Amino acid sequence: MLPVVHWGVIRRLLASSLLTLVALAGCHSGQQATTQAPASASYKVYKLRGKVISTNTATGEVTLDHEAIPGFMDAMTMPYKLKDPSILGELHPGDVITADLLVSQDEDADVLLDHIVVVAQGKPDYMPTSVYHVPAAGDAVPDFKLRNQDGRTIHLDQFRGKALLITFIYTRCPLPNFCPLVTHNFAVIEKQLAASPALYAKTHLISVSIDPDHDTPDRLRAYGAAYIGSDAKNAFAHWDFAVPQKPVLTEMAKYFDVGVTVGADESITHTLSTTLIGRDGKVVRFYPGNEWTPDQVLADVKQAAAGA
Repeated sequence: MLPVVHWGVIRRLLASSLLTLVALAGCHSGQQATTQAPASASYKVYKLRGKVISTNTATGEVTLDHEAIPGFMDAMTMPYKLKDPSILGELHPGDVITADLLVSQDEDADVLLDHIVVVAQGKPDYMPTSVYHVPAAGDAVPDFKLRNQDGRTIHLDQFRGKALLITFIYTRCPLPNFCPLVTHNFAVIEKQLAASPALYAKTHLISVSIDPDHDTPDRLRAYGAAYIGSDAKNAFAHWDFAVPQKPVLTEMAKYFDVGVTVGADESITHTLSTTLIGRDGKVVRFYPGNEWTPDQVLADVKQAAAGA
């Protein structure tokens, strides 16, 4: 039986190891330390998976029996506060969930759960409001339609025959180890692919905005040009920056396992999702979070581009 731990103990441990956590936040390859988060605190994000033991609406907490959280703590049974307590009623004992664990890097050492996804139900008589799909190798990808930086409609099936790398960003994202990091990594991949004309012709990149209210074609073009290093007519021939209409975005977010929450101040809290789609229009590999490196993904892209 895993030990039950209360946050008074954990909070003291977090406070005593705060400097260590801040140092670790900058140790991942290609990453920078997190700066401003929506709640005006710095957060480090960990991936959590666990089973719901109980919920407490009075405190806005869910008690989880969770697996080890790499780089943070061992497997435990303990309560967690939800960033959005209003969804507590959707969680039931026995549910298996995945979530982002937000650990603040300030003196209060707050810990919150966000982007909760029910991946297995403990009760057969209800369904969660949204069911998210985690891309797996061999899954056929729907032909989603988007509008790119030139105002043109593009759709995923038009890239059949190429290895397609797709990720999700928004141009107002303030966190350097979220959208800016992923877009920087895409820029590194783009440059390396361009060095091989044969490989370049067999690949394509798309950065999908999750912010249709603000990311107009002009804004996407300006954002992309800053990373591509050019705003020339053909600068975006191999890398599109595009945004779907809201109903399509909802379906894309579900399919590619992107948690998106729009705050009252129009800030967006979201998870990171990058997927490599093969020349046959099926998933080759899914990269959650921001731990992947350009070299790792580039090797997969090269193999996918060479496949049937």
